[in-house]
Amino acid sequence: MSGILYVVGTPIGNLGDFSPRAVETLEKCDFIAAEDTRVTLKLLNRFGINTPMISYHEHNRFQKGEEIVNRIIAGESCAIVTDAGMPAISDPGEDLVALCHERGVKVQAVPGPSAFVSALAVSGMSVGRFTFEGFLSVNKKSRREHLDSLVNETRTMVFYEAPHKVSQTLKDMYAVFGNREITIVREITKIYEEVIRTCLEDAVRDYGNDELKGELVLIIAGAEIQKEEFTTEQAVELAREILFSGKSAADAAKTAAKKTGVKKGDIYRLLVSEE
Repeated sequence: MSGILYVVGTPIGNLGDFSPRAVETLEKCDFIAAEDTRVTLKLLNRFGINTPMISYHEHNRFQKGEEIVNRIIAGESCAIVTDAGMPAISDPGEDLVALCHERGVKVQAVPGPSAFVSALAVSGMSVGRFTFEGFLSVNKKSRREHLDSLVNETRTMVFYEAPHKVSQTLKDMYAVFGNREITIVREITKIYEEVIRTCLEDAVRDYGNDELKGELVLIIAGAEIQKEEFTTEQAVELAREILFSGKSAADAAKTAAKKTGVKKGDIYRLLVSEE
């Protein structure tokens, strides 16, 4: 009987965020696939967990992925963890999860902290709809193409960024998006956690020379939704349709004005001149 791949969330800073269920899962599984075994060993030691580990990261994911899945199919259960947060989110664990689905292996989530969700919650930005864009490329051309593709994105945009790249990223964002609102969340759940609500112009001025330290989440306002523009003729045509449904000319002009933004008086004047 096949085992299970457990996708286990780990703390993104504060070890108090490690859930009892996550501890139990790591204790009971047969082995742990860790992004960096040295980082995960500190976590295991803190909670007295002695489960054996193997390394699974960006540079060995194809070879190790097959090995892990074969062991699970043979009956072992594995917990995949990243250095911080939920595996498979901007993380090579995505490939292992996909491989498990391809091979018919059961995948089960053990939820834990997620930096971008936590940052959204404290950002003060509109979060009813958002798009998670992860890390931008270190390649200047690819990074700019990524940003250019988002110029007309109306949803709030969420990015991860490293401190040594953030200054250039802010400059690129300002050049592409203009002076939009931004919330910078750094070192979330850690001792120096900070939430900075500002605009891109001020962010470039204040943090354009590598002043920001620690792990960062950047939350950018989406593009303004452009209202459809109507001509006066189109507004009058709409008013005619409303008029034919039995409304008075005044009511038809009022309704058409609300829907089109054209002045009610202009619509009414042209509408009655046709009678």
